[in-house]
Amino acid sequence: MTNNHGRPIGAGDSTVTNTPTRLRLDLKDDARADEAAVKALPGVIAVVKAGGQFQVVIGNDVPLVHAEVVSAMEKGGVQPTEDTGEKRKRSPLDAFIELVSAIIHPILWPLAGAGLFKAFLQMFVTFGWLSTETTEYVVLNAASDSLLYFLPVLLAIPAAKRFKANQYTAVAIAGALVYPSLVNLANTDGLTLFGIPLLLMNYTSSLIPIIVAVWLQGYLERFLNKYLPSAIRNFTTPLLVLLIMVPVVLLSVGPITMIIAGGIGDGVTWLFAAAPWAAGAIMGGLWQVFVIFGLHWGLVPIMLEQLADGFSILAGPVLGAVLAQSAATLAVFLRTRDAAMKELAGPAALSAFLAGITEPAMYGVNLPRRLPLYFGIVGGAIGGIFAGIAGAGTTAFVFPSLIGIPAYLSTPSLPLLFIGVGIAVAVSFLLTFFWGVRDPKTPDSAETQPAPEEPEVAEPVPPIVAEDVTEVMVGAPVAGHLVPMAEIADAVFASGAMGTAVGIVPSNGTIVAPVAGKVVAAMPSGHAYGIKGANGVEVLVHIGIDTVNMKGEGFTPMVAKGDVVEAGQVLAEVDLDAIRAAGYDTTTIIVVTNTPKQKSVEAATGDVAANEPALLVRR
Repeated sequence: MTNNHGRPIGAGDSTVTNTPTRLRLDLKDDARADEAAVKALPGVIAVVKAGGQFQVVIGNDVPLVHAEVVSAMEKGGVQPTEDTGEKRKRSPLDAFIELVSAIIHPILWPLAGAGLFKAFLQMFVTFGWLSTETTEYVVLNAASDSLLYFLPVLLAIPAAKRFKANQYTAVAIAGALVYPSLVNLANTDGLTLFGIPLLLMNYTSSLIPIIVAVWLQGYLERFLNKYLPSAIRNFTTPLLVLLIMVPVVLLSVGPITMIIAGGIGDGVTWLFAAAPWAAGAIMGGLWQVFVIFGLHWGLVPIMLEQLADGFSILAGPVLGAVLAQSAATLAVFLRTRDAAMKELAGPAALSAFLAGITEPAMYGVNLPRRLPLYFGIVGGAIGGIFAGIAGAGTTAFVFPSLIGIPAYLSTPSLPLLFIGVGIAVAVSFLLTFFWGVRDPKTPDSAETQPAPEEPEVAEPVPPIVAEDVTEVMVGAPVAGHLVPMAEIADAVFASGAMGTAVGIVPSNGTIVAPVAGKVVAAMPSGHAYGIKGANGVEVLVHIGIDTVNMKGEGFTPMVAKGDVVEAGQVLAEVDLDAIRAAGYDTTTIIVVTNTPKQKSVEAATGDVAANEPALLVRR
């Protein structure tokens, strides 16, 4: 993914990470990221600025996109950096949420997979299909439970990267916390360490103690590395860190953080006990709103701490919340006549129902249309009320979904939970289906509209087709010879990844607007321009290949972002000889960036004059 096919987004000045559905970029300079251009890329559902990050919502394919971005950065000679959290000042809430997200996300999918494994294993035991006395159960339970049991050890690795500490020393500290002999002594009265009373707790499955411990480890290591002689530093630093940190964690950090986490968990439990319907309504109604803003990461540690005790009541109402929004998306898919929306809503609803991955549904369907989101909130709140009264919760970390239901089978009033979820789905679906799908007007609906009044004074009409017609001509931005898309000497444009395109080997350096509309992107270097056409067609004009490296030399921009232009108006004057002298290809590319929203886009062939038809768009 690139910024108007220039340097990779954030290359050299950002970290690039990903969550299950988002590419997260921590940029030093937000102004260099072209939000409109990123949104126009095929496969991008939405762009969100949250937690001090530039987040690109993609969906289930985000790991593949992340790998491609990192690969592009490396090919460009840029070494991707780890997220150290030192990029900018954030509010305490933003900092905490971003910290938890950054540390947990590398193991999130394995954690969800192991949780689902454990949920199905417990279902087999509950239904009497497998006995806990068998060797098979012992082996399968170890396989499904080990990741959560040794969670501190696994979290030590990303935490060490985050806080610039030695990863293996961090793992050793975490290993001490879950060492079998210490686990067996947990909650034993009268323990002392060097004469100091020791409150030894069970740190298996814990999250906060190891994060705080590794944070302190980083400071201690930097202090020791600064003052220890180089002859003994390499082995003395880890020796002293282990000697100091393990007792410190066991005597202070561990008990304090566990007591705080336990207090928060007890507060949540108390709220669900005192007013289960209200607590359930809040969680069920607002969970997906938390997801939109990334605030749900602040609740994940509480869920994990509760799961350490075998049951997370905080996760109970989330099942109805997720399925209610999924149902709203399904209703849009069944009711809408918008082909592009139907193409997005179908897979998004399926992913949300089956796997609990709701961001494509939320950002691509429900949030833009508003009413499906609101109706999903209503359904989620109703489902949450039932879940709260039923005492619903999970026994494993799973994404709330149909395949995650086995994790909910320990709910005290299971039928009541299922009734609530069913009502949540029904309410959300029906409200959306009958009142929540308002398609934009299509050309067919123009027949029922009153004819527009004739203007008193005729004005010149730009060479584009009005919005209610089926064909739009996109003009050539420069005179020259047309090059088929597959023959463009750039893999991104040639593949059609950015939309249907055509290249032009220019005969002069005057670049003009191919359509009338608004300039939504204008690179400071003058090599690329994005225009949102008045006819609904969005185009990108890219002058030369890899010319971003010229840093504006030879380019004279005539327009700026925000300008309104007419078809044929000059965008830039370019020195073609300067481009050739710098060793770059002068081929100028015109791309319809919203190609997926069109019925078809066809390119002309042969020679063309500026502003003559180069692409035919059927809408």
